[in-house]
Amino acid sequence: MYFLSTLVFLLAVFTNPVNAQEQQEQQNYVVLTKKVPQLKPILLAAESLAREDGHHFGKFEVIICGQTVKELTDKEMMQEHINKAKEQNVELVVCGFSLNKFGVDRKDISPELKVVDNGILYNLQLQKK
Repeated sequence: MYFLSTLVFLLAVFTNPVNAQEQQEQQNYVVLTKKVPQLKPILLAAESLAREDGHHFGKFEVIICGQTVKELTDKEMMQEHINKAKEQNVELVVCGFSLNKFGVDRKDISPELKVVDNGILYNLQLQKK
């Protein structure tokens, strides 16, 4: 009986029950888009999710793929999206495969845009995490 009560006491002292909220990890998001005009509603969604998740809001990445990469050369139009993304801690990612396929030179887009080799593969890798 003494052993059992000692064991219960030790378990009570050395196990620290962790609050379920403390166990919750960061919430990360990834969106793939083939249309630059979709950036505005995507960034609004990111803003809402950041409010909803609070301090659990993690990374939010938007991958831009397809023919729309041609529009990324309009630096004035893109700067508005880039500024809004920065405000909301959203990373804008561009598919290098799409840049190559549609003849867009990387130096013709803003250096603030992250370029990955293959946007679809990158998307799947993030989802796998």
